[in-house]
Amino acid sequence: MGVVIRQSIKATVVNYVGVFIGFLVQMFVVVKFLPQEVFGLTSVLLNAALMFCSFAQLGAGSSIVRFFPYFKNKEKQHNGFFFYLVTVPLIGTLVFGALFLLLKKPISDYFQANSELFVDYYYWVFPLGCFLLYTAVFETYSAVLMRIVMPKLVKEIFLRLLLAAAYILYGFRLITLSQFIACFVGIYGAAMLAIFYYVSRIGPVSLKHDPAFVGKKLRKDFFSYTSLIVIGSLGGTLISKVDTFMVSFNLGLEYAAVYTLAFYMVAVIEISSRSISTISGPLASEALKKGDFRKANALYKQVSLHQLVAGSIIFILVWINIDNIYAIIPNGADYRAGKWVFFFVGLAKLVEVTLSFGGTLISYTKYYHWTIYFAFFITALTIFSNNLLIPVYGVLGAALATAITCLISYSIQQWIIFVKIKGNPYTLGTLKQIGIILLLSGVDRLLPVFASPWVDGIYRTLVISAVASVLIYFGKVSPEINRLVDKAVAAVSKR
Repeated sequence: MGVVIRQSIKATVVNYVGVFIGFLVQMFVVVKFLPQEVFGLTSVLLNAALMFCSFAQLGAGSSIVRFFPYFKNKEKQHNGFFFYLVTVPLIGTLVFGALFLLLKKPISDYFQANSELFVDYYYWVFPLGCFLLYTAVFETYSAVLMRIVMPKLVKEIFLRLLLAAAYILYGFRLITLSQFIACFVGIYGAAMLAIFYYVSRIGPVSLKHDPAFVGKKLRKDFFSYTSLIVIGSLGGTLISKVDTFMVSFNLGLEYAAVYTLAFYMVAVIEISSRSISTISGPLASEALKKGDFRKANALYKQVSLHQLVAGSIIFILVWINIDNIYAIIPNGADYRAGKWVFFFVGLAKLVEVTLSFGGTLISYTKYYHWTIYFAFFITALTIFSNNLLIPVYGVLGAALATAITCLISYSIQQWIIFVKIKGNPYTLGTLKQIGIILLLSGVDRLLPVFASPWVDGIYRTLVISAVASVLIYFGKVSPEINRLVDKAVAAVSKR
């Protein structure tokens, strides 16, 4: 776990710096300089591109981690692995790119009434999706080479600073809307190229390969795995993206902006989990390749607990300050309808960060085909629940639909993991952490409220953070956390 801890800590620091920058950009630049409709447009474009990216990858994200151990050989440039890493998503891009063009009319008809602006910029989804696709591929390649910090530096900091510049240029009317969208998409392209350059410095990027190395059995395993992963990803992709599309369709781009801002605050919950999962995935793949289920399950428990600890603390800190946040940001009153969106989607995110690594485990075993059995069920449930609840409860309905779907899907996934590989993420630390969060919520209710949202937010955050730190350490929620704290205190004491 040494390399996991080192890389995760470094990447988490980068993530937190990036989130701080992103918080400033979203809360004080985007809501100030972008009209709600344009903010909603960028959100829908990005989510549409992410959906395209998810399908066009053809399962490359999981395949890279699963099959890299078979190719791994530094002296032989990993047996031409980079060729397959680039080629498979290219095939997916061509296939789904053609489908993207064919579906232009029905999709345009779907959005025409309430989100006409999205129809006007429909074709920008394709290049944006391609940039996101290869950004993800190169980042995963960097991860299997056990280097995750620099790609995160590009995505979390470099990208956000450039986007902030584009928002400000448009806000001051120095560029037109069309030029702004071109800049928006181009910035993601620049991030992709930056990550590719870094990957070229740490590993082989040659397209030379030996087709004979990929034997019949490996090809069969790859095609079977990829086909099921693509189908299985349908459920996960729709769960995470369909709510934004349906809010935009039913309520308009302005409400999509409200939902997106709340969802952005929810995304902060998974900051650390991204780093932990990214670096732990290759280790899980290696263990499962050797049939070491005990090691994989131990990794599952550690990843699950630490993601719950980090995610739940962030959730409670944001929730106790939710009214302060909407009071501080420019035009906050226009976005306040997202308050309870954050709460319900935030709870769903806590379930996700706690159990999501289980999906990573199952995808690296012979039972990965189980994803197909409930993918269509989850997809149907997602669409049904959004259609049922959004017309009645508006943006809150989308949040409730997301929470319900997330809870059901991860419950099914965990049942499969427990039955098939005896994977169980729960420990005594899990129960302790849940109890701590409930206790912190009670402490917050006892704190006095100050008139100034800045003063109230700062003191409330400091008090709850201090209480949380004491409870987690002395409650011995995680031996690993206690060891890191003890080590840090010892290092400071020696100075």
